[in-house]
Amino acid sequence: MSVVTQAEPAAAENNAAPAREWRPPSYWPFVIPALVVVLAVIVFPWVFTIWMSMQEWKVGSPTVFVGLANYLRLPTDPRFVEAVGHTLSYTALSVVLPLVFGTLAAVVFHQKFAARGFLRGIFIMPMMATPVAIALVWTMMFHPQLGVLNYLLSLVGLPPQLWVFSPTTVIPSLVLVETWQWTPLVMLIVLGGLAAIPTEPYESAQIDGANFWQVFRFITLPLIMPFLFIAGMIRMIDAVKSFDIIFAITQGGPGSASETINVYLYSVAFVYYDLGYGSAIAVVFFLLIVALAALLLYLRKRLLWTSELGDGA
Repeated sequence: MSVVTQAEPAAAENNAAPAREWRPPSYWPFVIPALVVVLAVIVFPWVFTIWMSMQEWKVGSPTVFVGLANYLRLPTDPRFVEAVGHTLSYTALSVVLPLVFGTLAAVVFHQKFAARGFLRGIFIMPMMATPVAIALVWTMMFHPQLGVLNYLLSLVGLPPQLWVFSPTTVIPSLVLVETWQWTPLVMLIVLGGLAAIPTEPYESAQIDGANFWQVFRFITLPLIMPFLFIAGMIRMIDAVKSFDIIFAITQGGPGSASETINVYLYSVAFVYYDLGYGSAIAVVFFLLIVALAALLLYLRKRLLWTSELGDGA
C-alpha cells in the first residue's frame, strides 16, 4: 500500500508537467547584428591575419603555405630584434616619464591658487593637437641649426645636440615629444584620484606634524596608486603601438635607430610588400601587447595583496 501511495504523487507530477517545446530566444533578432559586426570587424581580420602569417605571400605572387616558417624567421632577423629593443626602451621611457611628471603636475594643480582652472586648461592643450601637426612642429624645433631647442641650450651654456638626427639621441628625443603630449592625460587621471581622497588622513597628519614629503609618501601615493596603474596601462598600450609621431619625424631613422616594431611592420608590409612575414610580425606584436598588459595587471594585484597583508598585520 505504501509503494502505491508513494508512486501516485510522482505519476501525478509527471502528468501535470506540460511538454515544453524548444523555441528560439526572442532576443536573437537584436543580437545577430552585433554578432555580425564583431565577426566582420574583429574576428575575421585576426583569423585572416593568422592565416596570412602562415603563407609566403608577396604582392603579385601566389600564396605558398609555409607553416611556422615566418615565425621561426623572426629571432634570426636582426632588424626585428633591434626593433623589439627600440620598442621596449621607447615604451618604458614613455610610461615612466609621463607618470612622474603627470603626478607632479596633478599634485600642483590640486592645490588652490589663483587662475588654477585657466592654467589647467593651458596644460592639457598638448593632448588635443593632432599627432602629425605635433610631429611637424617638433621636427622644426629639433633642427640642429635652426631649431629653438639648441638655441635654448646655448642660453644656459650647453652645447648643441643633434636630437633626432643622431642614433644615440633619437629615442630620448622622441620620448620627449611623447612625454610633452601625454603628461596632461596622466595629470587628469591622477587629479580624479586626488579628488576622491578624504581629508581626514591629511588633517591627522597635520596634527602629527608630518611634512609635505611624508604626507605624499605615506598618504597620497598609496591612495592614488590604483589611478597610477590605470594611467600606466593606458600609456603602455598607447606607447608600445606608437607609429604616427615616430614615422612623421624620423621614418624609423637615422638608419634604423628609431625603428620600432610598428614602423618595421609597416616597412615589411607596405614597402617590401611581404604580407606573409608582415602578418607574422603583427601577430607577435599583438601577443607582446597582451603580455605587457597582463604583467601590469599582475603587478597591480600583487601590490594590492601586499598592501592588504600589511594592513592586516
